[in-house]
Amino acid sequence: MEGGGVEAELTALAASGATTLVQLMAGDAWATVRDRVRALFGRDRSGQAQTADMELEEARAAVAAAANSDDRAALAGIESRWQARLLLLLREDPAAQAELRALLAAAGHSSERGTTVHNTVSGGDIRGPVIQAGTIEGDLHFG
Repeated sequence: MEGGGVEAELTALAASGATTLVQLMAGDAWATVRDRVRALFGRDRSGQAQTADMELEEARAAVAAAANSDDRAALAGIESRWQARLLLLLREDPAAQAELRALLAAAGHSSERGTTVHNTVSGGDIRGPVIQAGTIEGDLHFG
């Protein structure tokens, strides 16, 4: 693969990773993946895991504040910073690519572009509302 192709692949992986990271920080799943993310940034680097842990917690607080105030620009800025950080990590440590892909798979997100979702409804004549969503918080009422 050409150098440009490798760089494009790393950039896409970093973008997917940053998007997933910010989404995880905003939700309850963060507690289950935080240690894996911390380990990813602290790989083979003395003292880096502790620094990464502090930076991740600061970012999580910023994500929570931005999400609560629906500040999309702030969320995009946080995501952009983590994308740059991931890209640098992936360039410096090619083994981190496999670890990031595994983390994305564990988080239930695809690191590949162009992933599509297919829904199938079966079982006869179905009438009523259909809801398609990643996360629903609160009650749903129809009528």
